Amino acid sequence: MARRQLMGWVSAAADTTSWCVALSLVAMLMVVCTLGTGGGGAGEGGVVVVRGAALSARPCEEIYVVAEGETLHSISDKCGDPFILERNPHVHDPDDVFPGLVIQIAPSKPR
Repeated sequence: MARRQLMGWVSAAADTTSWCVALSLVAMLMVVCTLGTGGGGAGEGGVVVVRGAALSARPCEEIYVVAEGETLHSISDKCGDPFILERNPHVHDPDDVFPGLVIQIAPSKPR
């Protein structure tokens, strides 16, 4: 009988814990969603889509998205930041740079 009571208590504790975790996740999701709707000023969702020649002519900002055909060397020359690898430990191989990769730079000269 004691074993059944223990198993019932463990099951109740597990159910309570899972409900608490689920409610916490829902609360965090609601907070993130409300913080993300600041109205970025760039259309409906605050997203700006840049394609073609405008992509290579964009300014160097602290957060940089690699475009097709770019290398770390060309980005370094364009933005004036010789320490791109040191600021981006997630880039393990400087030759393995692909379009869409997000890197951090410290631009010293605008384009």
